[in-house]
Amino acid sequence: MDSFAFIIHPVDPKRDVSRKFPFLGRVLSEKQIDFFSTFFPPVYISEIEGIKSQATGKEIKGWFIACPYTPRRMMQLPEKTVYRKIIQTGRMAEKLGANILGLGAFTSVVGDAGKTIADKLEIPVTTGDSYTVMIAVQAIRDAAKVMDIKIEDATVAVVGATGSIGRVCAELIAGEAARTFLIARDEKKLEVLRDRLKVKARSELCISTKMDVLKEAQLILTVTSSIHDIIYPEHLQAGSVVCDVARPRDVSAMVAAVRDDILVIDGGMVDVPGPVNFHFNFGFPEGKAYACMAETIALALEGRFEDYTVGKEITLERVQDITAIAEKHGFRMSGFRSFEKEVTQEQIEIVRKNAKRKGRVLGGLHG
Repeated sequence: MDSFAFIIHPVDPKRDVSRKFPFLGRVLSEKQIDFFSTFFPPVYISEIEGIKSQATGKEIKGWFIACPYTPRRMMQLPEKTVYRKIIQTGRMAEKLGANILGLGAFTSVVGDAGKTIADKLEIPVTTGDSYTVMIAVQAIRDAAKVMDIKIEDATVAVVGATGSIGRVCAELIAGEAARTFLIARDEKKLEVLRDRLKVKARSELCISTKMDVLKEAQLILTVTSSIHDIIYPEHLQAGSVVCDVARPRDVSAMVAAVRDDILVIDGGMVDVPGPVNFHFNFGFPEGKAYACMAETIALALEGRFEDYTVGKEITLERVQDITAIAEKHGFRMSGFRSFEKEVTQEQIEIVRKNAKRKGRVLGGLHG
């Protein structure tokens, strides 16, 4: 039976460690978890069963394995040290007999985005970022519809636009929106991206290194690899939609707490075909996975055992290729979630109503 493995790691240290080791999660502080993660070996998490292609009936199995480092630790430690631990975790996948390995969360971001890791392992590797791009853009399109925002008339912002996921998201969005804001820290890189996108863009393209411009956007897609939140309540206009693909999150929990006129959705949730059981709670309902996991699983179902999405240059062709593979086997964009909870139709109505009310008040003040 063909199989895959997927590397996870503690993104929210106390919560995520508690999922496997309740006692340690309870007694250790976040700083202690950060510190001890340096000395922890890779951890076997669970066997994944029940995945079945809708197209071919093929069944596969998989495993979750954990690299113990937290995002902060991955940023602090020398790159070589981090690579060594991820490669060690990858060797566990080889021993289990996996045919392909997916790199989750920060393990796909570190250094050269999976290239070094792929070179050092016998089995092929993917970051899952190609399918993440398509599902993120699809989530923004779907959320725009429920909020009555026409993407072709809207201003859309891509935060982290010069990153590997952000660049291709920006390329797709610039072909649809009226205006696209490209936001990142490095102005030179932004200028290069803008000039590259100009050729085919339908959008008016604007660049910025500041978050204040988010006030002008009705739709925001955020995909940075920051280790702490960067989007706060004061950055956002009433009635806007924010799709947060980043792990750790880019959107502060304050936004959900104090802005009932904004729809924040987690990017990248996908329904997996078959009666899947992950045998591990990573914060999603049964049968649902992150898009990056789904890419790994879809490749295993297709029998495409090759280094798939590695390195910082993701192409639109690859995004379209994996989307076709995933759709064929029965993966589907799932419902909306926000801060790990389901978004109900009722909540969407409340956001719409509050946005209209605030919009009218603001209109009155300006009028």
